[in-house]
Amino acid sequence: MALSPFHPHHTNRQGEHVPRIFGTDGVRGLANDKLTAGLAVDLGSAAARVLVEHGGYSRPRPLAVVGRDTRISGQFLEHAVVAGLASAGVDVLRLRVLPTPGVAYFTDALGADVGVVISASHNPMPDNGIKFLARGGVKLDDALEREIEALLGQDWERPTGAAVGRVTPYGPTVKEYVDHLVRTLDAPAGRPLAGLRLVLDCAHGAASEVGPRALADAGADVITIGASPDGLNINDGCGSTHLGPLQKAVLDHGADAGFAVDGDADRCLAVDHTGQIVDGDQIMAVLALALREAGGLVDDTLVATVMSNLGLLQAMDSAGVKVVQTAVGDRYVLDEMRRGGYSLGGEQSGHVILREHATTGDGILTALHVARRMATTGRSLRDLAGVMTRLPQVLVNVGGVDRTRTDDPALLEAVAGAEAELGTTGRVLLRPSGTEPLVRVMVEAPTAEQAEAVAQRLAGVVRERLAL
Repeated sequence: MALSPFHPHHTNRQGEHVPRIFGTDGVRGLANDKLTAGLAVDLGSAAARVLVEHGGYSRPRPLAVVGRDTRISGQFLEHAVVAGLASAGVDVLRLRVLPTPGVAYFTDALGADVGVVISASHNPMPDNGIKFLARGGVKLDDALEREIEALLGQDWERPTGAAVGRVTPYGPTVKEYVDHLVRTLDAPAGRPLAGLRLVLDCAHGAASEVGPRALADAGADVITIGASPDGLNINDGCGSTHLGPLQKAVLDHGADAGFAVDGDADRCLAVDHTGQIVDGDQIMAVLALALREAGGLVDDTLVATVMSNLGLLQAMDSAGVKVVQTAVGDRYVLDEMRRGGYSLGGEQSGHVILREHATTGDGILTALHVARRMATTGRSLRDLAGVMTRLPQVLVNVGGVDRTRTDDPALLEAVAGAEAELGTTGRVLLRPSGTEPLVRVMVEAPTAEQAEAVAQRLAGVVRERLAL
């Protein structure tokens, strides 16, 4: 069973009780309510002090890069975070609107001591978030986040005069990032996607400029939708969380395939030429075989989460590729990739990490490499994705229960009975919520009817045995 980490409180350096504000992907909440300008300033200065303290720096002052998605609230939050960083004596380069993986890239490429992303990813527009990156463009571990929290609201000796940071816009952000993305295709001729007609849904988000330019520079004929951000329409009925518009556009334009990213473009889902959805598991299967063929799949191993479809595991087993599974969350995938030195990992939701080229999921990078596989092989996305057969999967959320008691003997007996019924043709997973009185029951089976029946039966046992 997978259990999401949740630490509601910890102590600061003075031994005082401090509530946790970092979630699994930075600090998120309703902008100007939970996530205020004041908190953003405090987070910026605290993060600067912690991250610089841990690594030292060779310049006169530390350097930070800051980027955001297209949410209107990102404008005031960006200025607040920048103010906090500069007040702590950190020079800041403003990358402006850029995908999360783009900020990670520049954190590494420019040798920055701190990277900051202001985005709530696939969440609705009223939300926003602040995520910090350490040197090299990697996400912070829990220990560093706790150190930042411990400094919030604390008195500190502020630099004055010439010691405060300088704030500068970074001009060539989009061009440099697009050039980097296209270079990863390792195609000296310069137009490796020539002949492909592709639709790209940018979710009215951070990839609205970068995404179409990268695909076009790689040679594709690009039809772009969801690329008119107005600060209010990010993720609104479009992007990777709403694939209907992409399916329609692919069929209307007779495209070879379509790709959709979310608001900060760290995830990617696809649609084949018939309008069928190709999810993150299928994308990973396509890329795993492509990398292995090129000699780039380290130890013939793919890293995925426990929520990946059994069909992926079966397909990779048949192809001689090992799958290492982690808890749900791209940070856990990346942690395992670092530990094992693996080159490919991701989630069913579309976070795909190509570690040779990125330190986090990158939706546009993923789209480029899937399209490159299509162009290189001459095969359709439908054909390539057919390497795995996705088993019907049913997920039932059972609320109002004690999530800490999933080791109940009667429940374990019911799970064992369901697993015996399914044998090697299906799978059962109970996943307690990390924050709510809720247990998720996931069942995969050869047919949707069987998956639904088994899931509902187990959900009934959960309600009966674990009710609060």
